Amino acid sequence: MKLPPFEYACPTSISEAVALLAAHGGEAKPLAGGQSLMPMLAFRVAAPALLVDLRKLAELRQIKIDDNGVTLGAMARWRDILEDKKLASAHPLLVAAVAYVAHYQIRNRGTVGGSLAHADPAAELPGIAVTCEAKIAAVGKAGARVIDAADFFRGPLMTALKSDEIITAISLPAWPTLRRFGFAEFARRRGDFALAAAMLFYDEDGNKAHNVHVGAIGVADRPLRLTAVERVLNGNMIDETTIAKTAAAASACIDPSDDIHCTGAYRKALIGVMVERALRGASAPH
Repeated sequence: MKLPPFEYACPTSISEAVALLAAHGGEAKPLAGGQSLMPMLAFRVAAPALLVDLRKLAELRQIKIDDNGVTLGAMARWRDILEDKKLASAHPLLVAAVAYVAHYQIRNRGTVGGSLAHADPAAELPGIAVTCEAKIAAVGKAGARVIDAADFFRGPLMTALKSDEIITAISLPAWPTLRRFGFAEFARRRGDFALAAAMLFYDEDGNKAHNVHVGAIGVADRPLRLTAVERVLNGNMIDETTIAKTAAAASACIDPSDDIHCTGAYRKALIGVMVERALRGASAPH
């Protein structure tokens, strides 16, 4: 399929990129890797007047790890995350989720900022952002701001970004060494969009789980934090009874609709299985 006609610009600074977006009043789109935008252009789902290519903005490619946590520049690619050996211990849940992103050819090009801005309800990084209470940094004509991940995603392919803003980075809180985590995803084929996926982590106090965070993707119009499931787990031992209650709570707290891929009832059952698998992975002996 041929792409629709558009103008093209490749700025060398963030300020130049923002100025180009602002000058076109919502008719311009940033190009951060093309993982999602290029197929949308091919299918005429998007037809911007101008593409603003961010590939020359080297300052957006950095990955920073310090005592405050992990900061990923918006132009960091999936392969950069998977190849960064320090991230395996600095944020293992992030690395586990990114391993499920599409196929390796796409992971060579797809970027952190592109995924967040695209806001696909089945995408892994938005789920990690919401589950881990990430902060998303953006800059536009009015200046820089930071948006809580919980407030960033507004619906399918909809975010809190203004038309002249670009994402510059996402920050994830520090990850304690002994934290337990799990990730489980189900798709028709590995690399396809998730029909459902669950991600979770918790800290242990004795034999009991505390500070439990549970998230889900693919089951609603945006990534979800499953607070009802967290309440089941917080303060309890992870035994067979707790696992069964957790899976049931996960299925009960969502109300997915039917679509071309599967019925809502199937997804409702599936998320329970995904939460159970993620929890078994988290609680397995080291």
